[in-house]
Amino acid sequence: MEDSRELTRQEKTAIRALVVKWCANYDRDYGCLPLDCECYMLGKCWTGAYCRYFREAVLPLDPGLEASLTTPIPAPELRICPVCGRSFPPNRQQRYCSPSCQAEANRQKSRQRMRNKRRRRYD
Repeated sequence: MEDSRELTRQEKTAIRALVVKWCANYDRDYGCLPLDCECYMLGKCWTGAYCRYFREAVLPLDPGLEASLTTPIPAPELRICPVCGRSFPPNRQQRYCSPSCQAEANRQKSRQRMRNKRRRRYD
């Protein structure tokens, strides 16, 4: 399955409502009958492992919730900093991972520009 993420408040509420209303293994007084403890799904905070009965029998009753819990989230785009080689999530057209790398790249470009200028002057 996809990487786990934290459930939203709406997802937690929808899971709780589904378990209380439709789960055949849930009892208000005893919790989860097969496990003889509190229902695992009521305290769920992250996506990932779900109760098998919930996943196969109860979750399909709410197609919107099922889609939000089972569709993988695309990984954020990462770029490689040309100066230091670290990967970073870019903001808009950001080319460097930090202001210090940007300053270093500007220094390198200025040096190369001046070298080219001097070479053209003396050639």
